[in-house]
Amino acid sequence: MQDFLRLTLDEAAPQPVSGECAHFRWRWLAVGVLTFEPLMPVDRALVLSAGLHGNETAPVELLDKLLQRLMQGEIRLQWRVLVILGNPAALRADRRFVDYDINRLFSGRWRDVPSCSETARAAALEKRVSDFFAAGEERIRWHLDMHTAIRGSYYPRFGVLPARARPYDEGFLHWLGCAGLEALVFHQTPGGTFTHFTSATFAALSCTLELGKARPFGSNDLSQFNQAAQALAALLGGEALPVANAPRRYRVAGQLIRHSEAFILHMADSTLNFTPFPRGTLLAEEGETRYEVQHDIERVLFPNPHVAPGLRAGLMLVEIT
Repeated sequence: MQDFLRLTLDEAAPQPVSGECAHFRWRWLAVGVLTFEPLMPVDRALVLSAGLHGNETAPVELLDKLLQRLMQGEIRLQWRVLVILGNPAALRADRRFVDYDINRLFSGRWRDVPSCSETARAAALEKRVSDFFAAGEERIRWHLDMHTAIRGSYYPRFGVLPARARPYDEGFLHWLGCAGLEALVFHQTPGGTFTHFTSATFAALSCTLELGKARPFGSNDLSQFNQAAQALAALLGGEALPVANAPRRYRVAGQLIRHSEAFILHMADSTLNFTPFPRGTLLAEEGETRYEVQHDIERVLFPNPHVAPGLRAGLMLVEIT
């Protein structure tokens, strides 16, 4: 198959649209959507996605190199895999999104937003994932959605896990440490993210991987992601994993919601992810509403005062000990 990333950016289909290698079959389904199926039966299925935000290019380049290794026969595939480049229009434009943040539109939330390129894409991706999981009876289902953060961070590589009724499998969390993640953040409430959709709808073990800082194509130092790349290749091929980190664990204790233009976030633009704030600190205000730190120490994640009304302008975290 020709270069999957280049085809996606060119909005083109490969010729042919399917094929067979030594150990697997592949099929191109749509722009930015590709499946791999081992020739032998397997008991595990993986959704591997990147590029939901068009300015977060390092994971897209990492995924493209992983696919090249797979197609060249360097990895003997042990999973049925659905590969997704989430927002091709935004990738082509080198913008976070074109009309609306697609990673707030899953689990049917695309129905609540005026029709645009991202609502159509979210609906289409939900259908692709549904068809993918319905096509198999695997006992293990994972979803790894790779991103980069807008801001710098005390932990350059971290994971965000959706709310889940059942405890997370420790083997899954161990793999995240093998991928080089230094912190894990556990949501407590439902959301509109891609990973929440796959977790809640299909009981997949899902995680948003934040791998460094957002940069344009060609400006990424992929050596920073060597451990993640090694862990992904080892996962797909059933090989020995890199030595695991022991990530710090945090739960989401509160959200800063921007409801109107009156919202003020009392944090500098240079504030890093995981910056700690002591009890009583005024974090934000909006009219008579004040957001203050309620625990001895809370750390901020994804502070952004410029989100659309109704969306979160930051998450506040408490460490799990």
